[in-house]
Amino acid sequence: MTKAEIVAKIAEKTGVEKSCTQEIVEAFMDIVKETVSQGEPVYLRGFGSFIRKTRAEKVGRNIKEDKSIIIPEHNIPAFKPSKTFVNEVK
Repeated sequence: MTKAEIVAKIAEKTGVEKSCTQEIVEAFMDIVKETVSQGEPVYLRGFGSFIRKTRAEKVGRNIKEDKSIIIPEHNIPAFKPSKTFVNEVK
């Protein structure tokens, strides 16, 4: 499902215009990105949590040059679904 399909479904369900719904969906996504980038989790009860995880430093391999390289510690976004969400998908 694409963002456009999500916007269309929300607009259909709520009766709100698609343009307004698209602004709301994009604002939601921006808020989640900003909050997680700052290191704060976003909890949506019954849906899941958007969190920031730290990947440890590790040794990688550059195959072309046949050398070992060090990949520094870095942050990645992660999503952890709620138990309700997991049970519904099962």
